Amino acid sequence: MSGIKSLARIGTGDIIGNAVSAIFWFYLAIIITPEGFGELHYLLSIVGIVTYVTLIGSQNTIIVYTAKKIPIQSTFNFISLIGGILGFVVLFFMFNRIDIGFLVLGYIINNLVIGELLGKKEFNHYLKYILIQKILTPILGLGLFFGFGIEGVIYGLALSYIAFSFRIVKSFRENRINFSLLSKRKGFIFNNYLSALTGTFHGQVDKLIIMPILGGLILGNYSLSLQIINIMTIVTVIFYKYIIPHESSGHNVIKIKKLLILSNIGLTFIGFFIVPLILPTIFPKYVDVIDIIRIMSLSLVPMSIAKIYTSKFLALEKSRFILIGLGISLSIMIPTMIVFGIWYGVTGVAISYVVASVTQAVYYVIMSKKWDKENNIEK
Repeated sequence: MSGIKSLARIGTGDIIGNAVSAIFWFYLAIIITPEGFGELHYLLSIVGIVTYVTLIGSQNTIIVYTAKKIPIQSTFNFISLIGGILGFVVLFFMFNRIDIGFLVLGYIINNLVIGELLGKKEFNHYLKYILIQKILTPILGLGLFFGFGIEGVIYGLALSYIAFSFRIVKSFRENRINFSLLSKRKGFIFNNYLSALTGTFHGQVDKLIIMPILGGLILGNYSLSLQIINIMTIVTVIFYKYIIPHESSGHNVIKIKKLLILSNIGLTFIGFFIVPLILPTIFPKYVDVIDIIRIMSLSLVPMSIAKIYTSKFLALEKSRFILIGLGISLSIMIPTMIVFGIWYGVTGVAISYVVASVTQAVYYVIMSKKWDKENNIEK
């Protein structure tokens, strides 16, 4: 029963939070041009990459070590915040703007705090923080948009994480900075850092490729499609956040994993047949979204499989498997996205997205079976 309650708290926070966030992004897509929507997501992709370059204590690493009651949080907080300040400075000199620098700091604080809350299984606090941030997103984002345009949206997103800063201060008070905790675990931490960075680049490189090759209009259509797919992956995200700390603590979560796969099979059907019928009425300016959604919905099941095995590898502290899988997927995505994008436009980009997701999932399944066989683990 406690497991159901914990899952319900995570689910409540993520479902309500993502519903509020979705309304914000969808409304923004309606009131601005597809080109403007594409430009905004291009800037957000840059922020995402810089965030994970500077975020030494990745969220998954924090979840695992916090679940194992290793007091490493303050050390991660200190290093990552210093990195975030450096990222702020670099972005200012490169783009001559401070809004994206502030958002980098917001993203870093969010990752650090959410990792700690999930690792400690403080799901009530997780629910509170998620809801505060998601409610502030449309209030600040739209409020500042009408005053300052796209730049105001970015400032609003950055300010929505302000409540998380209090938890950072609390962590510093509870645990002292201890770099020796890092040196003893540098292999897992470094592999996980590279995995998080590669995963982020994997998730953002599509925008960096589309903008210069196909332009803002195509990127706007693709970004809206990706927003819809992200909503459909909420089930995977909820289950994943529940699975990691419990599997890291040695609990059996096989039933939850099976339920996750079945849920995504149903969502794939909805994404392929039902969602495309609704979109033209809501987003008449985004003419390419229908075909993109049909193709990208085929990635839902492989993405859920990849998350299941990511959790397993993290619990085993075998993050090199995650890193290699992300690297393989990325090495396929970049060239195919460029070539398919030139040949078939945004449809080709969507196909590349699915191929990369399938490849990553297949690699994880193969490596998991190989590891089980080598360690005489029977299923």
